[in-house]
Amino acid sequence: MKIPIYVDSDTCISDRLLSKNAFAIATHPLYQQLRSTAASIPHPAHCYTMAKPSGSVCNLDCTYCFYLEKEKLYPDRQTHWRMNDATLVRYIEQQIDAQQGQEVVFSWQGGEPTLLGIAFYERAFAIQQAYVQGKNKHIVNTFQTNGIKINDEWARLFAQHQVLVGISIDGPRALHDRYRVKRNGLPSFDLVIAGIEALKRHGVGFNTLTVVNNVNAEHPIEVYEFLLSIGSEFLQFIPLVERSLQPSMCAATAASAAELSLVLPDAHHAEVTSWSVGAEQFGTFMNQIFDLWVQRDVGEVFVQLFDSTLASHLGYPALICSHGAYCGSNFALEANGDIYACDHYVYPEHYFGNVHSTTLNTIKNSVENRAFGLAKQVFLSEKCQRCRWRFACQGGCPKHRFVFGDNEINATHFLCPSYVDFFSHTAPKMREMAALLVCGKPANLVMNSALITNQNTIK
Repeated sequence: MKIPIYVDSDTCISDRLLSKNAFAIATHPLYQQLRSTAASIPHPAHCYTMAKPSGSVCNLDCTYCFYLEKEKLYPDRQTHWRMNDATLVRYIEQQIDAQQGQEVVFSWQGGEPTLLGIAFYERAFAIQQAYVQGKNKHIVNTFQTNGIKINDEWARLFAQHQVLVGISIDGPRALHDRYRVKRNGLPSFDLVIAGIEALKRHGVGFNTLTVVNNVNAEHPIEVYEFLLSIGSEFLQFIPLVERSLQPSMCAATAASAAELSLVLPDAHHAEVTSWSVGAEQFGTFMNQIFDLWVQRDVGEVFVQLFDSTLASHLGYPALICSHGAYCGSNFALEANGDIYACDHYVYPEHYFGNVHSTTLNTIKNSVENRAFGLAKQVFLSEKCQRCRWRFACQGGCPKHRFVFGDNEINATHFLCPSYVDFFSHTAPKMREMAALLVCGKPANLVMNSALITNQNTIK
């Protein structure tokens, strides 16, 4: 039976748009291969959905952005790029209904989510509160932005609704502006800093997301100290790894090609892009930051990878999905309601459906979703299975597993050398912090021994 679609007039999602761009469900071979095994896995209790209300539309033109080219999946994107009220309502209601626990997280990303305007989010927050009444649920909103449109009005909105804000910034001016430029090619650094200052004026806490690329990876301490200087206490460092079918072409030229040029790990004849961080470079970058952090900033500054690694040493699940044992239930929601297996798997082969014709709860419980999650372990290389750091690494994000060793059937992660280096380098202090916490003592006591060790090294 055809489900009617009710929309506002100015941003209509037509039947034509949905049918023209609809993909077959989960066509990648892994779904059929793992179907019977996945069917025996219990249904997940919750799901995380990264909503992209502007789709891939953004007011920056970052050289390294893997999402800008997703507009090729939607030929009508230039005229129908905004999430309309009908899709917004369905997403909010379905996200709440899909959670078995009390906490419901709404994650707004892009593209650039501020392009929807303040009124869009005022409606979204009102819809959330109206629908959650009497359901014993707690709403949390997170908002990842490039920061260039953030002003006092936006900051007041975030403060009023206790939104957790993430700012994308790659370091001090020269490092940030190397790749993060506006659509006209001009730098964006000053606008980002102005946005951060607006957040501070209104008491809005923020964390920073730094894409570690081939350039800023050479300046770990400079990047770290800069992020602290602007007031960030919660830091995410995301290693940039992308492969292209056309590595010799610049990003702008590649983006005009007929097909997606940034490819899945099972694609052939692809090469790592020039702006990606090196296979060993990321480990060196994180190790140098760790050495400073463990001497000075434990308990005051929180680095996501450090927190996740410490959790693994304590026997808890990783705090970063890329180092979790399984994938799955971390969906990407496009502006028209399309759902994909993951933000890094917005490809037709990993399309899961649309909120106008199914529900997030149905997708969450589907065999396809469970198969996608299971694949991370099933296709783990023998090298990873034998690795002493498997408990903390779990082979990394499957999208970046494309390096084949001798006689290996399954590929290892491009950054395997970095992860081995990082987990080996940080293990002594991680174990020490874990022991402190088990004894009921604060982890920051590790700084005393770290300082003594450093002084002895100097002597």
